Amino acid sequence: MTWALPAIAVVLLGFAGISRRVAGTPITAPIVFTVTGLLLGVEAAGVVDVHATAEIVKLLAEVTLALVLFSDAAHVDLAELRTEISLPARLLGIGLPLTIAAGFGAAAIVLGDLAWPEALLLAVILAPTDAALGQAVVTLPVLPMRIRQGLNVESGLNDGICVPLFLIVLAIAQAEAGAIGDGAAARLVAEQIGYGVVAGVVAGVLAATVLVTAGRRHALDPLWAHTVPVTAALLAYTAAVPLGGSGFIAAFVGGLTFGALRRRADVDDDNAGHMIDETGDLFSAVTFIVFGAVLLGPALGGLSWAVLGYAVVSLTVVRMIPVALSLVGTHPRAPTLAFLGWFGPRGLATIVFVILILEEPGELPHEELLLTTAVITIALSVLAHGLTAAPLAARYAAWARAHPRPENRPAPDTRR
Repeated sequence: MTWALPAIAVVLLGFAGISRRVAGTPITAPIVFTVTGLLLGVEAAGVVDVHATAEIVKLLAEVTLALVLFSDAAHVDLAELRTEISLPARLLGIGLPLTIAAGFGAAAIVLGDLAWPEALLLAVILAPTDAALGQAVVTLPVLPMRIRQGLNVESGLNDGICVPLFLIVLAIAQAEAGAIGDGAAARLVAEQIGYGVVAGVVAGVLAATVLVTAGRRHALDPLWAHTVPVTAALLAYTAAVPLGGSGFIAAFVGGLTFGALRRRADVDDDNAGHMIDETGDLFSAVTFIVFGAVLLGPALGGLSWAVLGYAVVSLTVVRMIPVALSLVGTHPRAPTLAFLGWFGPRGLATIVFVILILEEPGELPHEELLLTTAVITIALSVLAHGLTAAPLAARYAAWARAHPRPENRPAPDTRR
């Protein structure tokens, strides 16, 4: 642990020095951070020798996801999305449940040792997508607005949707394994969701009130306006956890509440959104370094053909068929269907779900197999989606220009 933090700082500084040169190339930031973490980790150089169950790893992952959930939810403008809501609504309302069902079926077949609650848990863990792994797909202005915005909104919202599903299925799996009783599992889930929602609403209302009231009275310095969303996300998380609620649900609900109230009051976003995005990006970078160092190295030792096979199936068939089914009736053309189906990267949310299970080891009978499969799937996604994001996005954009439809207009340049 002595040299872990200096080593991570050096990696971040080194990447900052080449970040503009690698932007738009197949070498993405998550690839660099994951590979570097692997080389520095416990199975290689041993510089970053933190254990996966260490409190600092848990804290880093949870704070990162809380910031990302709050930011993603705060950026969702339902009024603005009404004209483009069809695609993300189908991906989330139809595609996401079908993806979980397909992942469950594939796990039961390919990883036969898993009990049915564990197979379902693995499917939920790998259901949320992470647009940051294929950043070019949601940042290239030449891409059709409907496609770009659809993937961006799907990635921003499915983390928040999957958190309560993860809590429910994890409680079922623990009850099935005898780690907790059925009654305790139901009460635990109810408390995590209920207290999480309450803490999120309170934090979102309080932060929006400060931003709106102080802003109208010209009492809020622009520098401090940047800190309001970050503070609100941390307030939501830290208020929910002592109550027994889910800090992640609190962060997501807090972001939705904060964003809705801020837009209703017509508050300028320029002074309120940048810091939380930048802080989230920095923490995400550190999380991927830690992922490579403390999770991926040990997982490679447990790699098998079954695990690798499920990882490949999870990133292809389990994602692509549900996406195709969710778009039945919209008459998508083959390249659009393939593009949407392929770009469902697995990343930050899955890493945090893995760490949450590691927090209380041994409660699931086949925990090692489940977690190894999840980690290998993330690693494969980081590599495959990262390498293909820029070239396939450029190729699809060129195809869309050559085969115009009304919905295939370029999108304005916005961030996730």
